[in-house]
Amino acid sequence: MRVGVLGGGQLGRMLALAGYPLGLSFRFLDPSPEACAGQVGELCVGDFADPEALSRFAQGLDLVTYEFENVPVEAALSLAERLPVLPPPKALEGAQDRLREKAFMASLGVLTPPFHPVDGEEDLAEGLKKVGLPALLKTRRGGYDGKGQALVRTEEEAQGALRALGGRGLILEGLVPFDREVSLLAVRGRNGEMAFYPLVENRHHGGILRLSLAPAPHLTEALQKKAEAYAREALLALDYVGVLALELFQVGEELLFNEMAPRVHNSGHWTLEGAETSQFENHLRALLGLPLGSTAPRGYSAMANLIGHRPDFGEVLRLPSAHLHWYGKAVRPGRKVGHITLRRDTWEELQSELPRLLTLAGSPSIIGGEGGQAWTAPGA
Repeated sequence: MRVGVLGGGQLGRMLALAGYPLGLSFRFLDPSPEACAGQVGELCVGDFADPEALSRFAQGLDLVTYEFENVPVEAALSLAERLPVLPPPKALEGAQDRLREKAFMASLGVLTPPFHPVDGEEDLAEGLKKVGLPALLKTRRGGYDGKGQALVRTEEEAQGALRALGGRGLILEGLVPFDREVSLLAVRGRNGEMAFYPLVENRHHGGILRLSLAPAPHLTEALQKKAEAYAREALLALDYVGVLALELFQVGEELLFNEMAPRVHNSGHWTLEGAETSQFENHLRALLGLPLGSTAPRGYSAMANLIGHRPDFGEVLRLPSAHLHWYGKAVRPGRKVGHITLRRDTWEELQSELPRLLTLAGSPSIIGGEGGQAWTAPGA
């Protein structure tokens, strides 16, 4: 069976590596001839909006998925007229608009930060009254890894951000004093079977994910069940097939929805070594209508992104139970070029190695997190 992937980045690359043991082959569509997924599968170079490129890409495929959510919805809909496109294009469409996705989740009864659409100065003034300050002004579409948004503490800053972000197509969100950022990976098969990975704690720097801890320290059964309930509602409402990632803020014992990604997700890279079945294999199992694999963790894992940094491979691999994933991309500042996963049988063992892991990853300042929180043993 031949699987088509819209996008040729590292997520597509890892999908292919997970799919080859299942007897699958892969073709990627990407505008760049240097897309790193081309190292492990057939690369079709072309624009997502080019009908001729889409036709060449679709020839001989059995189904199509995507590895990032900024693929034009029109491309997904066009392909869906010829072959299965999963997850469904309506999930892709919803995830591309921050206002639409928050309104969708709120309609399911999911808690969100306060938000307000902004298409000019009047909307901004109304939004500031509703949301309050400080707040985040974001573009509704596009932007990732901290791009396309501005923190505003005063009305003057809000006015400046409005102009800087184009004045229209924006969303104002209340700044949540969260305890930590967490994410949940959920997967739903064609027959409706669902599975959930444990909640993961995520640490960012400069708007970019630097470290994920799985399972999240202090994770309680009640918190896990709440996250799963959120995901279950979304999966059913979207008639979803594949892996869905929910990014959440934990505030006390509550979870507030931030964003969703209709694809495999960076915060799930730990599953390659740290779970019984990786997110990539489970995504493919779901698309193919195969039984889902166990999402149970294998002990405790940490995943550190390599952001514009090439470590000493030998030093990384000297660290027991460390696994290096190098994406074969040119190293540039701010670019994700690989990751390191570290797995241990106990939290105490993993915690003791975090400083070493983050130093190797080039992110030693993340040890305390952006919020200055310290890590303690789960349940402490």
